[in-house]
Amino acid sequence: MVAQGRIVWVSGPAVKADGMSDAKMYETVSVGDAKLIGEVIRLTGDVAFIQVYESTSGLKPGEPVVGTGNPLSVLLGPGIIGQIYDGIQRPLKDLAEKSGSFIGRGITTTPVDMTKKYKFTPKVKVGDTVQPGTIIGSVQETDLIEHGIMVPPDHAGGKITKIVSEGSYDLETELATTDGSKAPIKMYHYWPVRKPRPYKSRYDPTIPLLTGQRVIDTFFPIAKGGTGSIPGAFGTGKTVTLHQIAKWADSQVVVYIGCGERGNEMTEVLVEFPHLKDPRTGKPLMDRTVLVANTSNMPVAAREASIYTGVTIAEYYRDMGKDVVLVADSTSRWAEALREMSGRLEEMPAEEGYPSYLASRLAEFYERAGRVRAQGSPDRDGSVTLIGAVSPSGGDFTEPVTTHTMRFIKTFWALDAKLAYSRHYPSINWMNSYSGYLADIGKWWGENVSKDWFELRREAYGILQREDTLKEIVRLLGPEALPDEEKLILEVARMLKIGILQQNSFDDVDTYCSPQKQFKLLTLLVDFYRKGQAALRDGASLADIRAMPVIASLLKARMEVKEDELAKLDALSGNIESEFKKISGVKVSA
Repeated sequence: MVAQGRIVWVSGPAVKADGMSDAKMYETVSVGDAKLIGEVIRLTGDVAFIQVYESTSGLKPGEPVVGTGNPLSVLLGPGIIGQIYDGIQRPLKDLAEKSGSFIGRGITTTPVDMTKKYKFTPKVKVGDTVQPGTIIGSVQETDLIEHGIMVPPDHAGGKITKIVSEGSYDLETELATTDGSKAPIKMYHYWPVRKPRPYKSRYDPTIPLLTGQRVIDTFFPIAKGGTGSIPGAFGTGKTVTLHQIAKWADSQVVVYIGCGERGNEMTEVLVEFPHLKDPRTGKPLMDRTVLVANTSNMPVAAREASIYTGVTIAEYYRDMGKDVVLVADSTSRWAEALREMSGRLEEMPAEEGYPSYLASRLAEFYERAGRVRAQGSPDRDGSVTLIGAVSPSGGDFTEPVTTHTMRFIKTFWALDAKLAYSRHYPSINWMNSYSGYLADIGKWWGENVSKDWFELRREAYGILQREDTLKEIVRLLGPEALPDEEKLILEVARMLKIGILQQNSFDDVDTYCSPQKQFKLLTLLVDFYRKGQAALRDGASLADIRAMPVIASLLKARMEVKEDELAKLDALSGNIESEFKKISGVKVSA
C-alpha cells in the first residue's frame, strides 16, 4: 500500500505528516499540492518526519503527502557523463528551460535523454549464463568513455533467452531477457543512493593515484580507492587544488560535487570545466566528468542528497572497471545541512550544535571508497577515490567536521593561510599534512620509477623537518648561531620549497609533473645536499656553496624542463658534480 497522509507541521525543510503508517524509512514522497520531492528520515507510529529537497515556502498543514514506495534513487545509464545535475539528479539545463534562471518547485525531469539512441554492441549471446554485474554489451557514451551495459545488481540473472543484435537503440529498449527474472535488461536501471553498490572483493590500496602535483605525489600520496581530505580557510586555494586533481589525476571518470559552495565559486566551475581539455587526449574534459551543483542558495536539505547522488554515480562507473575520482567541495556545508535538519527535528545537539551522528555519517560516506573486483564477468577492477574539501571557520582544524574527518581518511592535505598569503601554492603545509599510504605504494614507485624513491623521499622530508626545528633557533638567536652544516640544511630546505613543493597551476610546463620528472628533481636536490655536506667536511665555505650558479638552474628546472626533455636534468647532475669539484679542489662524492 502506498502511504497517504497529510501535513501537520512545517519548519523550514522539515515537514511532519500523520497518517503515514505505510511509509518506510528513506522512502521518497511527494509533499503538498506542489508535489515537492521529500524523503522520510524518521518514523514514529503513523507520524513521518520528512526532509524536503525543495523550497517549502507556501506549504501549509492539511496538504497531502503521498509515498512512492521507492527509496531515493538515481538513474544509472548512458548519458550521465557531461551532465550538470542538482542534488537530486535533475539536469540544470532542463530546469532552466522549464523555470528560467531560478529553479521552480515541483519540477520533474528525466536525468538523461531517454530518446537518444546509442549504438549497442552485444557481448553475450542466447544461452549464455549471466549474473548481477555481468556486462552484456557496450555503447560509446562519449569519445572517452565506453559504457558497459551491466545486469543490475538486484537482477536475478540466469540464461539469456533473448538479446538484440548490434544496432542503435534508445534507453527504453528491452536489450535482453533471462529465464531467471521477468524484468527485462535495459540500458539503464535505478539504484538507491544510500545503499552501497555490491562488489566481489576489495583490494589493498597499493597503486598510487597520480595527480601530477609534486607535493601530493612525492610527499603525501593518495592511493587509487583511497580517501583524502583538503581542509583550509577561505582563500587558501582549495578549489584550484581540487581542479588540478580533477584535471590531471590518472582516472577515467571525474565526479565533482559542489555541495553548498558559494554560487560564484560554483559558477566558476560550471563555466570553466566545459572549456577545459583533457590533457591526455585533447578532448573536452566534460567527456569524462559529471558535475553535481548544489549551491548555498539552493534548498539546504538537498546538500545531503548531492553527496549520496555523486558517490552512487561514482560506484556505477567503478563497476564497469574504471578508476573514478570523486571530489566533494565541501563536506563542511554538508555537515551544516545535517545540523540544520537536526535542529529542526529538535534532536539533542552534540559539539558546536552538530548532531551526534555526524561521525557515523562521515564514516558512511568515506567507507564507500575502495579499489574492488567488480561483480559478474568479464573480470575487471575499478576504484572510487574520495577526496573531500573541508572549510573550517577561521582555519580552525579542531572543529568537529575536520576532527571527525581525520578519523576516517588516510591522506590529509592541510592548507595553510600563511603559505597562501606568501604566494606559495599549492599551500599544503608539509608539517601538518600526512599520508597513510606511503608504505603501501612504495613498492609501486620502486617497480615503476626507482627503487631509491622511498629513501630519497625520506631524506628530503627529513631536511624539511629539521629546518622546521632550526627556524625556532634562528628566530630566537639569529642565523649566525648555527654551524655551517645546519645553515646548509636551511639553504637546501629553501630549494626544496621552491623547486619541489611550489607548483604553478597556470604555467604550461609546471602545471603537471610526471613521476619520472618528480623523482629526477628530488634526486638532484638530495644529491646537492649530500655533496654540500661532503664539501663542508673537505673545507669548502658555505658562501661558496650559496654562490654556485647551478642553484638557479635547479630552482628553475621545474618550469623550464619539459616532460620530453628530462635528459636536461641528467645534465644538471653533471653540473653539480663539476661545480662542487671547483670549490673543494677535489672530487666530491656523496
